[in-house]
Amino acid sequence: MTAHAMRRFMEEAFPLCRSITGDGVRATLDLIAEELKGVAELERHEVPTGSPVLDWTVPKEWNLRRATLDGPDGRVLDSDDCNLHVLSYSTPVDLELTLDELRPHLFTVPDQPDAVPYRTSYYREAWGLCLSHNTLESLPDGTYQVKIDTTLAPGHLSYGEAVLPATDGDADEILLTTHICHPSMANDNLSGIAAVTEAARRLSARVEPRRHRLRLLFLPGAIGSITWLERNRARVGAIRAGLVVAGAGDPAPATYKRSRRANTGIDLLMSRLMTERGGSVIDYYPYGYDERQFCSPGFNLPVGRLSRSIHGTYPEYHTSADNLDFVDDTTLEDTVSLIVEAVTRFGSEPRYRSLAPHGEPQLGRRGLYGAVGGAITTKSDEMAVLWMLAYSDGEHALPDIAAMSGIEVESLQSAADALVGADLLAPMSVTRSGQQPPRAAGIYRPAGHSQAARGGRWVTSVGGGVGPAQ
Repeated sequence: MTAHAMRRFMEEAFPLCRSITGDGVRATLDLIAEELKGVAELERHEVPTGSPVLDWTVPKEWNLRRATLDGPDGRVLDSDDCNLHVLSYSTPVDLELTLDELRPHLFTVPDQPDAVPYRTSYYREAWGLCLSHNTLESLPDGTYQVKIDTTLAPGHLSYGEAVLPATDGDADEILLTTHICHPSMANDNLSGIAAVTEAARRLSARVEPRRHRLRLLFLPGAIGSITWLERNRARVGAIRAGLVVAGAGDPAPATYKRSRRANTGIDLLMSRLMTERGGSVIDYYPYGYDERQFCSPGFNLPVGRLSRSIHGTYPEYHTSADNLDFVDDTTLEDTVSLIVEAVTRFGSEPRYRSLAPHGEPQLGRRGLYGAVGGAITTKSDEMAVLWMLAYSDGEHALPDIAAMSGIEVESLQSAADALVGADLLAPMSVTRSGQQPPRAAGIYRPAGHSQAARGGRWVTSVGGGVGPAQ
């Protein structure tokens, strides 16, 4: 997609009423599948209500037909005009209420009086409507008719998955994932969907060999990634790097949030990219988007987050002001370029793993230290050897080691070649036996699966403020 095509996609998807389940999610996946034609086949997964996934349970499926509010002066709001008017996962109601009785079920953003907020109640049954604060303040006393025509019943959670196979080298994976659950908001997160889809298209068209599989995940936030992780425990060990892409189009410099491990290969590469391109890097913290699921201690995957502004820090966030005009085409194009560069460079920059990592190996008898024989005879050569031994952990690429050491990449490459010849280093993904090296992250399975066991984990009864709601 060009910038024009990405905007066309967002315009088509914008009116769809997406939530964490339902027909709006499926319709969105249909659009994504159409955009990926000729690139990769999008496989849709349908996971039944009630399925245990880690410590959670797949919830009932929710669908909205229409919601209206009528008052003494006529129609107040209609979900056909803006699907944010309905509390996501609202139960169906058909009631006559006084204004005082209605008020506890109305949600606004007082400090943004013209905006309609996005609010959710995924895991606690409730009903509600969202409207601008100015509209609420203008409502007269009297009788109001509330009609919320929704279904909340056993069904499925839907998500999409596509794979671009490796064309050369190992079977390790790079993960690109984005959430698809937010209705009628352009930056959060139609921009993320468009950016990941277009990045995949460009990566598939590159002529350079692809050393890693590229796995694309289009998931409902939180429960989608939790479900994928539950269903793919045996696969996660192949993930060498990953990016959660969210809020990809607002007019702000790029921001990279490190993985929980902080110094994985993707963290080091993205830190360099942010420096080169005027972006910023923030440390991991256990809140935000799906990076907190992929980085949870039992999985502890090398997955960071790429966005523009940080969620919750711009006034348009989770409101009707996050419309198509808020997304900047030039910024969105820059995000796509960043994703493509990150995936390409991660797959092409040399990385090595020490074959003798316990203590410093004896270099002198191999002719790699001092002036006695061998290929390495200068002090600078010796330092290159020592730096390569110290940081050949499979995460640090040659440019990372060069930046830390001040030694030219070419000298480090020569040292690496000598160490490979001495059977002290191996290029990444190759060990003495030819097998993949063991992963650092373990996988923990909790004893129970009951969602009820989470107790009172909801911060409030209604979500949709800063950060995705549980």
